[in-house]
Amino acid sequence: MTLANKGYSMKRQKIITKKDLLRNFIVTFICLLFATILSYMMHILGGYTNNVGIIYMMAVVLISRYSSGYIPGVIASIISVICVNFVFTYPYMAFNFIMEGYPVTFIALLIISSITSATTTHLKEQSRILNEREKMLMEAEKEALRANLLRAISHDLRTPLTGIIGASSTYLENSDTMSETEKTSLVSNIREDANWLLNMVENLLSVTRIRDTGAQVLKRLEPLEEVASEAIERFHKRLPGSIVRVTVPDELVMVPMDATLIEQVIINLLENAVYHSNSTDSISLLIFVQDGYAWFQVRDNGVGISPERLETLFDGYTSSPNSSYDSHKGMGIGLSICKAIVTAHDGKITAANEEHGAVFTFTLPLGENAYE
Repeated sequence: MTLANKGYSMKRQKIITKKDLLRNFIVTFICLLFATILSYMMHILGGYTNNVGIIYMMAVVLISRYSSGYIPGVIASIISVICVNFVFTYPYMAFNFIMEGYPVTFIALLIISSITSATTTHLKEQSRILNEREKMLMEAEKEALRANLLRAISHDLRTPLTGIIGASSTYLENSDTMSETEKTSLVSNIREDANWLLNMVENLLSVTRIRDTGAQVLKRLEPLEEVASEAIERFHKRLPGSIVRVTVPDELVMVPMDATLIEQVIINLLENAVYHSNSTDSISLLIFVQDGYAWFQVRDNGVGISPERLETLFDGYTSSPNSSYDSHKGMGIGLSICKAIVTAHDGKITAANEEHGAVFTFTLPLGENAYE
């Protein structure tokens, strides 16, 4: 930081301090003024002077709550004791600390007011510290998510790009000696990797939408059956040879969601099942309603997920490919985006192994007016 910047920072701190002092003075003056007016009205109307001390203690609590630091509360405590003695204690409009019981009463009032002020200020400071820590934790989580996404992108981009470059180079260098079957196979591989990259771009656009709106999504009531149908249609355009068995509720169920984003989650989970299950069997998509939530389950009949990966599966980064469920391409960013979308909908997403294959489950709260 330069000297000019330091000077500007110190000057800004002084301005803030002056504002705090002015605010402390205004809060203290207003609270004590209202306490005095209320006490004087009670004194004139009914002579309820026993409640005057309580009124001033309430004023001290308010001053401690809405002022900065301990000093305003302490000053308010001293002023309150003086006002109670001078204005509302016999002989009125005169100090008298020597009458029987008065010293103990006023000392107790001063101590109670001071302790109340200190306690209130301390609680307010603790609340401020907790809020700052919460903000720091949120920022740390955002940084961790950003780092995981960057690692996932670098990992997931490398595989399809390497495949596209290798296949295209082979085609260009050996096109004269290759058979039509070999050429078709290379072009098919290029198309598959290009589709994978397209899917990744859509994922990145999805997470950008969520971040641009502060992790808030625009929810509208959408029918479960239509969302599932649209997701399956988009999925079959990418992988036309895959078989998906879909089960949806018989009744019409409306769920608040961003349909495009939830379709993206379903597509990601279905593609993961195709690419990483190491199985050509059909995939099942089961949608049902239970306990106030819409449940989505994607099951495959593959090799399952390695147990050590279950806890970090949605972190957005695959350190190295293995033979268990992620040998084709890294699941990385796809599952990370799924978690971000489901969390933005106030839902949860989990993964588990079954006797034959793996199952991914995510939930969405139904809200009100779910059934039509």
